[in-house]
Amino acid sequence: MQENLEEIESTGGRVVAISYDSLDTLKRFARSGGITFPLLSDTDSKTIEAYGVRNLEAAGSAIDGVPHPGTFIIDQKGIIRFKLFLKGYRDRHTVDALIKAFNETK
Repeated sequence: MQENLEEIESTGGRVVAISYDSLDTLKRFARSGGITFPLLSDTDSKTIEAYGVRNLEAAGSAIDGVPHPGTFIIDQKGIIRFKLFLKGYRDRHTVDALIKAFNETK
């Protein structure tokens, strides 16, 4: 996301990530990866749970609370306009797919 941030933001979109990781972990990750967009910490997974993306297969393990990776496009009123999810936890959408989805919600 970071390497294509300007392209995404040129469409009027804004990138924000949420993780169950602690603030300290996210700060280290942002520093090491040169991440400039907001990384939100949801250590108790309340938001992750509310959006229905908690990986229940990881329940009770060291990664309990981890979300399935994906992207939501949310409008300024907080309404989810588009959801992009892939099956593999290492898979990510292309920037072109994100921009296309964002433009379809306008």
